Amino acid sequence: MGLQLFTIRDAMQKDPVATLQRVRDLGYQDSEIYGYDGDLDQYYGMKSKDFKKLLDDLQLTATSGHYNFTDYFEKSDSDLERYLDQCITGAHAIGSKYITWPWLAPEYRDIENFKKLSGKLNTMGEQVNASGLGFAYHNHDFEFTHHYGQKGYDIILNETEPELVKLQMDMYWIMHSSGLSPAEWIAKNPGRFVMWHIKDMDKKTRDYTELGNGSIDYVEMLSQIDTNALEYYYLEQGGNFAQNSMQSITDSAAYFEKHLRKYL
Repeated sequence: MGLQLFTIRDAMQKDPVATLQRVRDLGYQDSEIYGYDGDLDQYYGMKSKDFKKLLDDLQLTATSGHYNFTDYFEKSDSDLERYLDQCITGAHAIGSKYITWPWLAPEYRDIENFKKLSGKLNTMGEQVNASGLGFAYHNHDFEFTHHYGQKGYDIILNETEPELVKLQMDMYWIMHSSGLSPAEWIAKNPGRFVMWHIKDMDKKTRDYTELGNGSIDYVEMLSQIDTNALEYYYLEQGGNFAQNSMQSITDSAAYFEKHLRKYL
């Protein structure tokens, strides 16, 4: 059972050591990081080797990471290559298997920039794959916005090389905005969705909510979905906590263990 640590970013900022201990106590065994400082080679204020030791001590893994590539969208190719080299170094140091492009800033979300993004993803995929790691793209909702009959996600799917650029499916955003189910996306793109984000949707506001409290029937979905390509999954909740972030990962873990883990 994995956790995207962005869910508990407030607790990670205050005390990452105690927070990760609690994460492990709740039954999480894997994680996905965010917020790597490439220039300092630091995760959560710790050198990558020290963060790796903490993970090992807790018997936790960090199989993927979200890195801040959108800040390099308009910088030179050499600047992006340099930063990606830093990310590769950090990912290797903590034993990750994937580096993931997590987000595209609003000012870049037009068709021409999605085409530009696809080219960058291919180039980055080559660089990451050559290092022995996998590379993936994570979706939100904006990829499914129509631009005169075109959608950014279609461009990404069609103009990136499947062997270089895998996909991390955010099931919440797929259900929220794509018009298709996760199972339909997987059927259309076999072998590409190697990671999933599993989070629920508030029944009234359609915001995030704890697993089991929302409108997405994960029992039905996960009991039938094709998991052949799946390598890692992470529970996530970006906000809208019923009480606080730590209680939310407690409640979601309990629901997942009782109702969903048997399918994965």
